[in-house]
Amino acid sequence: MELHHLQAFLAVAEELHFGRAAERMHMAQPPLSRTIKQLEKELGAQLFDRTTRSVRLTTAGQALVEPAQQVLDSVRVARSAVRAAGLGETGRVRLGFAGPSSHLLISGLARLVRQRHPGIELSMQSVTYAYEGLRSVVDGQLDLAFVRFVVQPVGIVSRAVAAERYVLAVPSSHPLAEREEVSMAECLGEPFITLPADPGSSVRDAFVRSCHEAGYAPDIVQVAPDSWTALALVAAGVGITFTVDTAVANVRTEGITMVRLAEWREPVYARLAWREGDDNPALREVLRASEEALPTPPGAPDAPVV
Repeated sequence: MELHHLQAFLAVAEELHFGRAAERMHMAQPPLSRTIKQLEKELGAQLFDRTTRSVRLTTAGQALVEPAQQVLDSVRVARSAVRAAGLGETGRVRLGFAGPSSHLLISGLARLVRQRHPGIELSMQSVTYAYEGLRSVVDGQLDLAFVRFVVQPVGIVSRAVAAERYVLAVPSSHPLAEREEVSMAECLGEPFITLPADPGSSVRDAFVRSCHEAGYAPDIVQVAPDSWTALALVAAGVGITFTVDTAVANVRTEGITMVRLAEWREPVYARLAWREGDDNPALREVLRASEEALPTPPGAPDAPVV
């Protein structure tokens, strides 16, 4: 049994006239009659009572109408789904992000994708560090990730989507909270809260480097598992933390003041990264939406590649 058998059967069943059904099928009547006979032979049952004046469905023919319609409807749905996926109208894009600094980026992108492409699912995965998201993109576990890096890996394409600045987050009661700007040299002896010492953490690496360039090793009193916890500890007065301004801005915690750092007046950039040559049509549409939702900041440099 093939699809054209069922199409021919339904045409005759609906018209109850072989001549009209043949015209509808854009074929001659004899081939249509042969097709119906082939189907009857396949099923082992007569589907139509034929006379010179009329055509009627048999009991077997009546029983076949609904299943035949369901099969052809399923085929149409399958063809439509494949077409939509090929055009990027449906599909799934796995997006990685790290910490509260990505929240506004994610919400803006997700909102536009939902409006423009409701058939695309953005599957979001939170990671502790941005480099973990980048590694997952390289490995094929993610399609797209918000990342920070100095050197872009081979095989990865990226675009800057946000300008950020390193800052200090201090308790609002702390003397530094009254300052608009402070240098890392002035933080000698301050109790610091940091993220774990994990290779690839760009924020922690910048923090440690800044302390060493200021001539001291930082006094780390608490290691927090993520930025949310680190900022909650700052609000509780446990210490101060080196972070990015977008992380502080996206966490609603009373009792925290953000202070600029004299050593970090130039911005650093959050980037959207994906695999070079990825042919996922849904990813293509999400990247198009990202150009509108997250335009490249003026003056953002291209990422150097090794």
